[in-house]
Amino acid sequence: MSTSEVVDMDKSQCPIGVFDSGVGGISVLRELVKVLPKEDFIYFGDSKNAPYGAKSLEEVQKLTVENIDMLVEKEGVKAIVVACNTATSAAITLLREKYKNMPVIGIEPALKPAVLSTQNARVLVMATPMTIQEEKFHQLMEHYKKQSTIYPLSCPGLPELVEAGKLEGQEVQDTLKFLLEPYIGKIDAIVLGCTHYPFLKKEISSLAGEQVKLFDGSYGTAKEVKRRLIEYKLINAVQKQGYVSIQNSLENDIVAKLGETLFYQLDDKSKSM
Repeated sequence: MSTSEVVDMDKSQCPIGVFDSGVGGISVLRELVKVLPKEDFIYFGDSKNAPYGAKSLEEVQKLTVENIDMLVEKEGVKAIVVACNTATSAAITLLREKYKNMPVIGIEPALKPAVLSTQNARVLVMATPMTIQEEKFHQLMEHYKKQSTIYPLSCPGLPELVEAGKLEGQEVQDTLKFLLEPYIGKIDAIVLGCTHYPFLKKEISSLAGEQVKLFDGSYGTAKEVKRRLIEYKLINAVQKQGYVSIQNSLENDIVAKLGETLFYQLDDKSKSM
């Protein structure tokens, strides 16, 4: 066996790094664990600097690259998953240029499955202000606009509710009602274009109506991660259940408990595609 083969084999047993601006990416982490149960994952949420969606492009790029650098240098991860729509929009190109020799996978709004779910679908895309403004999103929307009617909706305030552990109740209902009321009865599908939003899907569905389908990109991202690991020959062949480590830039018990709660209690009523 050559030295390079030994290195590759060792590298395949390294963990996968998952990054988000806070606790929202735990919705993606859950799908990753389901699709890749033998892999080890280190999740890092930057709740100290959340929300990213209201920051400048330069701020998001700086924070994202710094946190990914930490995962690569400190934790020795073999692949990076940017489980944040805003960070993906802002920094995925920079990260792929910097880390050309490892898989770097981002997430984007699950517009395609939503558009294809119904003929001439009327699709509401809920996203952060930055995601809505980025050229990448406008290109995605342009690609599907002939097949459906697409309503982009900037949703400031929602990530902050999730970061505070507020997943239901009057404050959540009032915020969602303010955002969604103009579209109730006029849409067929909602794209949850921020990884925080799946934690609010019970309240979103209650307001929008059970007939409105909800879509997020978590499952599609997990499948793409698996595909890229196979491509790079980095699948962990060890026959064991992988471990999950959830870390956060806010090192306190409240945030740690919230991360654990979200990881174990998220339901699966939305269409994760």
